[in-house]
Amino acid sequence: MTTDTITPYFTRADGSYLFARWGRPIAPVVFGAEDATVATVKGAVEAVVALAGHQIAETDPELGANFMLFFIRDWDEVLATPNMDRLLPDLDQIIARLKSVDANQYRAFRFDAEGGIKAAFVFVRMDAELSNLPADTIALAQVVQTILLWSDQAFLGQSPLAAAADGAARLKPEIAAIIRAGYDPILPVCATDPTHGMRLAARVSVLQKGS
Repeated sequence: MTTDTITPYFTRADGSYLFARWGRPIAPVVFGAEDATVATVKGAVEAVVALAGHQIAETDPELGANFMLFFIRDWDEVLATPNMDRLLPDLDQIIARLKSVDANQYRAFRFDAEGGIKAAFVFVRMDAELSNLPADTIALAQVVQTILLWSDQAFLGQSPLAAAADGAARLKPEIAAIIRAGYDPILPVCATDPTHGMRLAARVSVLQKGS
């Protein structure tokens, strides 16, 4: 992978470059799902965090849980959830916008003083499209899209996953390589300079040669 292929993954619609990774261990919690699905989500978190070389924790000392994933049937459920407006300022406007585009997922992030991710709130509306997908596919896709702060355009019209020979969903090798490179300790937890894409490409090259 080259700088030209990696940089767009972190170049936003307004042309700005923004990369961030988690600056603390991830403490996940799942709402609105059966026990089997909760176990599937946590398995996906463990797999992606292991790929990144990051850490999982039972609790976050500041927030308790810092990666919250909500499975819902309708966006109005979010409005009806007590104290949700404390997690998501401007909640009414956010939900109105999601409804207007018939969105089936939404991710919101919070950041620490260094710009690293300190919390993520993920909402998955189980519409007809998502209801036809296996739980492990949904879980893996959401965790992958939350392990880094990708561009708001990174996965429009494309998925970070691909079907394996056995039909199961697998993380695309190029996305896996970017995640591993992004968590290399030599790189910063947050970057706004597009030259960071060049550094990512160099790390990807090193990792691919060593694999």
